[in-house]
Amino acid sequence: MKLILSYILLFFLGLFSSVTEGAQKLASEPIRYLPVLDGGRIKPYDTFAKEVLQLVYGKTTYESKPAYEIVTTWWVQPDLWKDRPIFEIKHYALKEALGLAKETKYVSLNELFSNPKLPVVMDEIASRRQKKEKLDPFGQAAQRLENQIGTFRELISGRIIRVLPDLNNKGQWKSLAELSPEESTVFIEVTQAFVQTLGADANTPVSEELKNKIETFYKVLPEEAQAENAYWDSNKIRTEVFYADLHPFRWAWMSYLMALVFIILVWVWQKPGFIKGAWFLAVLGLALHIYGFGVRTYLSGRAPVTNMYESVVWVSLGTVLFSMIIEAIYRWRLVLAAGVSVGALSLILSDLAPAVLDPTIQPLEPVLRSNFWLTVHVLTITISYAAFFLAFALGDIGLFFYLKNKTKYENRIKAIVLGLYRSIQIGIGFLGPGIILGGVWADYSWGRFWGWDPKETWALIALLGYLALIHARLAGWLKDFGLLVAAILSFSLVIMAWYGVNYILGAGLHTYGFGAGGVEYVAGFIGAHILYVVFASVNYIQNKG
Repeated sequence: MKLILSYILLFFLGLFSSVTEGAQKLASEPIRYLPVLDGGRIKPYDTFAKEVLQLVYGKTTYESKPAYEIVTTWWVQPDLWKDRPIFEIKHYALKEALGLAKETKYVSLNELFSNPKLPVVMDEIASRRQKKEKLDPFGQAAQRLENQIGTFRELISGRIIRVLPDLNNKGQWKSLAELSPEESTVFIEVTQAFVQTLGADANTPVSEELKNKIETFYKVLPEEAQAENAYWDSNKIRTEVFYADLHPFRWAWMSYLMALVFIILVWVWQKPGFIKGAWFLAVLGLALHIYGFGVRTYLSGRAPVTNMYESVVWVSLGTVLFSMIIEAIYRWRLVLAAGVSVGALSLILSDLAPAVLDPTIQPLEPVLRSNFWLTVHVLTITISYAAFFLAFALGDIGLFFYLKNKTKYENRIKAIVLGLYRSIQIGIGFLGPGIILGGVWADYSWGRFWGWDPKETWALIALLGYLALIHARLAGWLKDFGLLVAAILSFSLVIMAWYGVNYILGAGLHTYGFGAGGVEYVAGFIGAHILYVVFASVNYIQNKG
């Protein structure tokens, strides 16, 4: 028990240090809270800067410096950056097309503009776009480079940094390039106060001068426009900055991972007391998970399940929750292990792969602008994926015990099969109504209940696949081993409905969910599990024979 308490204490110390580290403000701190209009929503400058640096440089920090300092110096002192290698290029074919060495990772703006092959690559992308061709990985990499260059150039020109509400155009904000002479004069004082904070060490207090200059800048607005939250919500601005500092999903997956370690120690050391620590860490992870999801809901003003990143966060939350419910009923420890494994894996992927799973908060596409239907349909249908994901993870664990020793672990296998079966029942219970609700929304939005759209079709295929699996079990056609194998293979239907339609087919009316990237990793994930199933099946047949 002392060891449990020691691990938990260390975890809390790390969490506390993360929060306090975010609270240790640099002298330039006030500029983080500058509200800007970008991507269709008002966000803190801190978020804007991180998104720009992530796009151009591939990271949210540069040489341990925060994004808001780096990006601000880009447009305050652009000449200092034109010869610095800050443009990330990862795709080998693109490097080859530009005549760059394979080991090159970053290039400077001047290197790109002096490269005679760059116009050829850009013309090719423009031609493909004009023909409306689906971009291959090379095309996606070239398009990203085009966006990187365009964003940097627009940034240093001041055209994409919209910092002041335009009172003559409702809903519009003025960029730095559009400020009036009076407004521009006051904002120059803000930038001068910011420059004075550069180079200050961590012990330097927050610049009161910078803070006062920012407050003075907004006094150029009429008094009625200066009222708290007249054009932006100050609470949301502060909350978003704190959310970014805390990284709740990162701490959630760490907590899930520690819970899994504790469960493994229960089996290895035969110490039942560790299960209490596992439960505590799992619940803590779930609390952090829910907090992060709730904050995104508050910031976006909607159910955050409109892109792949948000759906991964939501599905993994549901998987952990379902595993806890089943575990609380049956107390097998195995179901909780499967749940926290899925939770940790999903959040690690969402945390470490921003290029594939875009974590930015974007406004709703017009087709999704119905909070009621977005909530009841999308949340319902994606939570079914959570239950199927849990069944998939249990299938993995069940085959592992078959490979170790079927006779010795027969009781565990029986428990896993029952938990897997319950998970599939839960999934069907959500997927079926979710499809029907989607049809009702489709009739409301598009004037037809069903149109064999790829997303609709694959959701139906997944439902029919799992219904067939359940009926085969009831009919006695699938025994324990067969159900474990079927649960793993059937999840490929969910992956196709959830990921494949958006990232591989790229067709249909559900265009709001399209994306690119990660196909090779998903294919590898599926391929590895097929090999795992084949290996386990051969072993099972040999032992049976």
